[in-house]
Amino acid sequence: MSNSKSPLIRINEVSKRFRYWNNSPKSFKQILINLIKGKFNLGNKATLTVLDGVSFDIYPGEFVGIMGRNGAGKSTLLKLISGIYMPTAGKIEVNAPVAPLIELGAGFHYELSGYENIFLNAAILGFGQKATQAALPEILAFAELGDKIYMPVKNYSSGMVIRLGFAIATHLTAPILLIDEVLAVGDVGFQNKCLKKIHDLHKSGRTIILITHVPEAVRNHCSRCIVIDNHVKVYDGPAAQGVDIYMSAVGA
Repeated sequence: MSNSKSPLIRINEVSKRFRYWNNSPKSFKQILINLIKGKFNLGNKATLTVLDGVSFDIYPGEFVGIMGRNGAGKSTLLKLISGIYMPTAGKIEVNAPVAPLIELGAGFHYELSGYENIFLNAAILGFGQKATQAALPEILAFAELGDKIYMPVKNYSSGMVIRLGFAIATHLTAPILLIDEVLAVGDVGFQNKCLKKIHDLHKSGRTIILITHVPEAVRNHCSRCIVIDNHVKVYDGPAAQGVDIYMSAVGA
């Protein structure tokens, strides 16, 4: 898509492949048995292609939905943008700080309390103690955990973890917010609260990339949709048409 502004994110012919062992022994016991028999076989190395030559730019202030079937490569794409993975080929440029909300509890230390994890997670995102302290009252209010904020995170339900993770990511000032399906967790009331917060962040100028299987989320909130299918980009354009292409791909 053309735009007079410089892109915040530039994805240029990016591919991601993973190497793994195929037909490997299922247990250490099996390895020992093979050694006794004079066989040393860890299996065969195989390659799994997750993304293949994907290119697009994301511009300041955009709200982009990324859709695709399970295993299409959407979550891997966000992990590449956030720096969790490095591309096998191609180039990624990210020209502003990123707040990723990609996996439940990513960046949390489960032995620490929720309160302590606010500062830990914020530090991982690149925010110092002063900035975190300034945002702390709003983070605590949004998460709605009450005194449970002082419990170890290992005792949290998945819904409590996502409340805290979402509150941290959305109340710090990173210009780019990456969201991957996490809104599917928790009660409907909190999901609606999160969607309103995302909408408000977009109105304030934040750039948002949302991975979701929910057509209404893209139609109602995104101006642009990218569809990934069979590890390649098959569509990049207006959101409503992108949803139709995704629905057709999944046979809905």
